[in-house]
Amino acid sequence: MLAFHAPVHMLVAYEEGERRAGETFVEGLPRSTLRHFACKLTFVPAGSEFFEWHDPRTQIRLLFVYLDQANLDFKCDCDAADVLLSPRLFFEDPALWNTVLKLKRSLENQALTDRSYAEAIGAVLVHELTCLNRAAPSGVRPARGGLAAWQQRIVAEHIEEHLAEQIPLATLAELARLSAHHFCRAFKKSFGLSPHRYHRHRRIERAKTLLVNLGSSVTDTGLTIGFSETSSFSAAFRSETGLTPTEYRRSFS
Repeated sequence: MLAFHAPVHMLVAYEEGERRAGETFVEGLPRSTLRHFACKLTFVPAGSEFFEWHDPRTQIRLLFVYLDQANLDFKCDCDAADVLLSPRLFFEDPALWNTVLKLKRSLENQALTDRSYAEAIGAVLVHELTCLNRAAPSGVRPARGGLAAWQQRIVAEHIEEHLAEQIPLATLAELARLSAHHFCRAFKKSFGLSPHRYHRHRRIERAKTLLVNLGSSVTDTGLTIGFSETSSFSAAFRSETGLTPTEYRRSFS
């Protein structure tokens, strides 16, 4: 069980993790029972409550980064004081994830790393986090004719849980308690994509995060997100991003 409530911000990086049961709560957001949360991030603003418990299915490995609000102004070249740092639960951002891993490696090898290098990475992390909040507010208003907030949450979580699988449209419609026809229209109004294209988009977004971790090969990444052949994964990745998986990885090296 984990609990947090402090005058500093907290960023949680879930390096590994799968639970049979459990719940994660960040004040201001709906509670989540997401079971597969490897390579995801959670941000808890200063003064907000965080609570989490797991019945683990696999090893759970977390990295906690604490940020003092008083230090944000001089660490970020955007005006951090004017940026509302919003709570975020189980989100993905490849650039931020890569920076967190660099910070971890620099701290694990303090004897070999110049302190100024670690501080520079910390400044980049703050910059990415504050500018992420500037670019995309956490609250998403339901589109008229779209899915209700609870429907969006339960459908999105189901897709995240089953990224590597084929998900029948009828299953998603049933979760939202709608007919398949009504669900498709409402889903597109809410997410801007059809259920099939959204599923593929989320697969590629997960692949981006996995590719940043140099321990995962292109082939393994494709298999992890449900592609049986490297060629089909590469084609889908390039269609979505304009780059091959290898080119994308090199852009972060």
